[in-house]
Amino acid sequence: MYFQRLANRVLRFLMFLLLDYEVEGLENLPLEGPLITVQNHMISVDTVLGAALIDRQVMGMSKVENYRLPLVGIVFRMYGTFPVRRGEVDRTALRTALKVLKQGKVVMAAPEGTRSKTNTLQKGKDGLSYVAVKAGAPVIPIAIWGQEKFWEQLRRLRRTKVKMVMGKPFIFEPGEGKLSREQLTQMTHEMMYRIAALLPPEYRGYYSDLSAATEEYLRPYDGRRPKTAPGGRRGSRTVFSKGDVRG
Repeated sequence: MYFQRLANRVLRFLMFLLLDYEVEGLENLPLEGPLITVQNHMISVDTVLGAALIDRQVMGMSKVENYRLPLVGIVFRMYGTFPVRRGEVDRTALRTALKVLKQGKVVMAAPEGTRSKTNTLQKGKDGLSYVAVKAGAPVIPIAIWGQEKFWEQLRRLRRTKVKMVMGKPFIFEPGEGKLSREQLTQMTHEMMYRIAALLPPEYRGYYSDLSAATEEYLRPYDGRRPKTAPGGRRGSRTVFSKGDVRG
């Protein structure tokens, strides 16, 4: 936890130097208890933004390939991430996520499963929905955009304009009986539409038609909420199949 706090201070300083960023909805973030954050995923920078601005202990999922890089793997583990194998049901990663939530911490992941090559939302995978149901943990949707221009702007020695919006937290209520594949998939789509609704239309991709969104399994979640962003500043400037879990 100490390393993560130190790393977040460094990350926020770098964000101040390199980004012209704005954050909305941080007051929606529960201050305590288990929590799953789900966000769109364009480049590596967007996961860093989310983690650095959440003033809680965060455990993020990251593709297993990152841990095969000597220095990167060490830093990732020290920060508090854990590996997940993409393109398959990684039961070890799922068990780790459930353990983290049981400890009252935050699990951060992108339900699309991989970075979007078009910078628009892809079809969500069901792993995180399953974890949310299994743990009974609230979910908070996060939308981030503008970061896709980061490397281009950095080459031009310009700050990148980035916007991050945190939506209202919710919980899944699947009802009685065994959870079916169809129910789980619908929950995933309902979750993804919550992310899509926070994004500008040109970023919504697979979930562009908000009129198709349902909320059959979603219920509002009320919890304690922080008043300001970390540092006190607003941005200034039991059913699975292959491919269900992100990396």
